[in-house]
Amino acid sequence: MIAPFVVLLGTIALAPLLAPHWWHRHYPKVAFGLGAITLAYYLGGLRAFNHVLHVAHEYVSFIALIGSLFVVSGGIHLRVKGEATPAVNTLFLGIGAVIANVLGTTGASMLLIRPWIRMNRYRITGFHIVFFIFIVSNAGGCLTPIGDPPLFLGYLKGIPFWWVAEHCWPMWAVGVGALLGIFYVLDRRNFARAPREVRERETGHETWRFEGLANVFFLAVILGAVFIQRPMFLREALMVAAAAGSYFTTRREVHQANEFNFHPIQEVAILFAGIFSTMMPALDWLALNADQFLGERPQPALLFWSCGMLSAVLDNAPTYLSYLSALMGAVHDANIPHLLQTQTANVLAISIAAVFFGAATYIGNGPNFMVKAIAEHQKVHVPTFLGYVLRYTLPYLLPVLLLIWALFFRG
Repeated sequence: MIAPFVVLLGTIALAPLLAPHWWHRHYPKVAFGLGAITLAYYLGGLRAFNHVLHVAHEYVSFIALIGSLFVVSGGIHLRVKGEATPAVNTLFLGIGAVIANVLGTTGASMLLIRPWIRMNRYRITGFHIVFFIFIVSNAGGCLTPIGDPPLFLGYLKGIPFWWVAEHCWPMWAVGVGALLGIFYVLDRRNFARAPREVRERETGHETWRFEGLANVFFLAVILGAVFIQRPMFLREALMVAAAAGSYFTTRREVHQANEFNFHPIQEVAILFAGIFSTMMPALDWLALNADQFLGERPQPALLFWSCGMLSAVLDNAPTYLSYLSALMGAVHDANIPHLLQTQTANVLAISIAAVFFGAATYIGNGPNFMVKAIAEHQKVHVPTFLGYVLRYTLPYLLPVLLLIWALFFRG
């Protein structure tokens, strides 16, 4: 029953490359059709109604968060001009990495991706979008539980709020610093190859103008709603209400300046409906068997690479939760404070792996696909699923992951 999930991943990876027009017209049928196979097995064969309901609730929460942040950020317009030098671009991504810990990687990505595209519009290429995903949509958010969904799940399980910042900042500094350094070198080369008139245009006087700042209130409502657990669906209702309030109170000129429409969130909602449905057998297998391949004394290196690689092809949040549960079972103690005292390196390994490896593919973390969809809508050439992995993840992200492993988790 893992086969529909594998087929869906393969189709997402290959169809846009081999049959782009067919994929654009029929991707909803592929996603819903494969998802229906798995749902029919779980509902009709296993009669696992509660399990399916739980996954459905996770999907609704995911789409409510992603969608509401998409709508609210679409009502904030940052007019930028003359900032696309390599140094300023690197500084922008560094600031985005910090903001991701306050607004979450989703909120920061939705707020900053449009001005990022505009400020680089004269020479933007695929690596600008990919490194934005690497840094702002993923690695930047590992300092607080708000920053990335896996860490928020750990917070809900009892990991203290400031434990994350206290223990993850060295990995954050090394990982984000290395990615920013690589980006600066690539962007410097890109800038040097640009025509002279483009270089002169992008080193002119810097101007910033903010419009739609009233939406900061709706953004605060969404972030506050994240912490609401009961009653069921109150959190999602507040997010939808904030999105509706933002949409209907934002001036049309702001939406037009952002080229705002609902196509990107529609694509993400459809594809992740199929992903959430078809990945149930894969996550169930992981939950049932993780403790067997972890062994009685799990090691940070094994946890880092196995949790990371699965986070790259599964959604990183449930993968992290599965590993946290397996780790608690492996040490025969369900008490989180004791786990943090005796298994600090192991908890850190799965935390960093889930966050950083979420950048390895478009489906590793929720914001990745959103950024890709917005960039494509604004006519930016972005790499395909395989192109993303082969041209950027392996040559640029993998060495950073190896560096983090060697410095912190090799022992």
